[in-house]
Amino acid sequence: MTFSDTDFDHLMTIVAEAAAQEILPRFRNLAAGDISEKTSAIDLVTEADLLAEKHITAALKARFPAALIVGEEAYEADKSVVPALAHAELAFAIDPVDGTFNFAAGLPVFGTILAVVANGETIGSIIHDPVLGDTVTAMKGSGTFLRRRMGQERRLSVAAPAPLSAMTGAISWGHMEEPDRSRISANLSKTRMAFSLNCSAYEYWMVASGKWHFIGHSKLMPWDHLAGALAHQEAGGHTAKFDGTPYRPGETTGGIISAPDEESWWAIRRDIIGA
Repeated sequence: MTFSDTDFDHLMTIVAEAAAQEILPRFRNLAAGDISEKTSAIDLVTEADLLAEKHITAALKARFPAALIVGEEAYEADKSVVPALAHAELAFAIDPVDGTFNFAAGLPVFGTILAVVANGETIGSIIHDPVLGDTVTAMKGSGTFLRRRMGQERRLSVAAPAPLSAMTGAISWGHMEEPDRSRISANLSKTRMAFSLNCSAYEYWMVASGKWHFIGHSKLMPWDHLAGALAHQEAGGHTAKFDGTPYRPGETTGGIISAPDEESWWAIRRDIIGA
């Protein structure tokens, strides 16, 4: 099964349409009944998540009927789709509204993420900001680009390496268990400044564009990380799991760090993540 530049352009159109039709009209317009908890009060799903994923899924099935489609919300009904990413000839991983807590709170720090996977390798990445209308895109071997709503485009690059004390970034310690939670949150004081956005879309945007030096997560769901990891790598960065091995489609454990280069990666692994 082939995947062309024209197909990729079609994906960008699908994502933008879902944002315009299903996400933006509901931003700051959600009723209490439009928001539900999944696993906790900070793990939410809204009507916008469900309808945007339905919109994107239907459009993908129409153009790629044989492809595997892995949506964050549909995963709850069939968890076998995630390991199947490792072997699918063509697959798509969708996070319709990444940063749902922010979205539900009326904070414009959320995005739509779509990753393209072929034969166990991520080959395409779309990270769309529905509010600004901007999109970060990457294709394997072709670099990472910021595409503005009005058509302007520029290539992105990660930050230059820096000493740990001069680095900025984020490690999502809030989703970790003890003792990792306390150790890592304390170790972040060794950096210049640490942030918490609770939104992988924006975190990968920041690190792929060189605004931050690093990001890290312990939980590896494909809709959160496949697209972002490719965008970061195509922007010149080094991304790997906590044990130093590459992050691959179908994997959900092991933690992940993205940094400007391998030396910076090891500094974060040693001094922030620790034992």
